[in-house]
Amino acid sequence: MPLIEVSIAEGRSPGQLRSLVSALHRAAEESIGAAPDNTTVIIREIPKTHWSRADVTIAERQ
Repeated sequence: MPLIEVSIAEGRSPGQLRSLVSALHRAAEESIGAAPDNTTVIIREIPKTHWSRADVTIAERQ
């Protein structure tokens, strides 16, 4: 029963997020034989002002 959690900077379209969900489900099925009904995917969208690397936020980089 895989639980796949992804943190991603906000700003993707609903279609892009849906595509990501589908790709993650397929990857779990193909790589470890996970049953589709037992796989859970959680996507957390993080505001760009709340995500930083090297003391610079994504918002500041843009």
